[in-house]
Amino acid sequence: MTLITLTTDFGLKDGNVGVMKGVIWSRAPQAQIVDLSHLISPQNVREASLILGRALPYFPDGTVYVVVVDPGVGTERRPIAVRLGEQFLVGPDNGVFTLAYEYAETQDWPLHVVLLDRPQYWLPQVSYVFHGRDVFAPVAGSLAAGVPLEELGRPIYDPVRIDFPQPEAIDGGLRGEIIHIDHFGNLSSCILRQHLGERPGATIRISGVNIHGMVKTFGERPDGELIALYGSSGNLIVSVVNGDAAKRLGARLGDKIEVFF
Repeated sequence: MTLITLTTDFGLKDGNVGVMKGVIWSRAPQAQIVDLSHLISPQNVREASLILGRALPYFPDGTVYVVVVDPGVGTERRPIAVRLGEQFLVGPDNGVFTLAYEYAETQDWPLHVVLLDRPQYWLPQVSYVFHGRDVFAPVAGSLAAGVPLEELGRPIYDPVRIDFPQPEAIDGGLRGEIIHIDHFGNLSSCILRQHLGERPGATIRISGVNIHGMVKTFGERPDGELIALYGSSGNLIVSVVNGDAAKRLGARLGDKIEVFF
């Protein structure tokens, strides 16, 4: 049995996700498919990279991660497959695997990238606009069925990486930005526990509002209160207890967040 995860910006209305699963199962009937997310914001490569990077530590060796957030589909952008240690990635070479590469480097995992240039592993007819179905799904199925990575294409050594915001020092603290807004409206920043440490008395400023002190859990404050805490991945987040911080603050991706010690 091989696990294959799917991450796309397709949504669920139009059947595209189901079609990709059908193609995978036609190559690897034994594969189990996990829907990591199909609600990535349209064309948001950075968000897809973030979701994938957070998932990598929690899946077993041999997992194949398919990511199709691909605003450059049909252009000269390269289709690739990657082996990170004992895990595999399949998708466009547009930076969507950036955080996966960085995680692999922290684990000292070897990195091997191939250009998918062997059409015998694709569907016979390839659309200009649906490489998820015609290229990436059959390649993922082939990997799950035991085809070696090296058979799928020639090696390349310059996979695309994209920049992610990093916190910067300011007078008396740090400045970062909001990099993700989740289903509940929680605002996740690029400031990590490793940057900030345990500073329960810090003041967090966002959208002109000051939050005095940090908490460890949502339950420490009453419903409706604006709070700051570390999320499950170690990012500093701003939330409303049983509410929606994004709506409360009118916050968007890229908004600045400051922490004063």
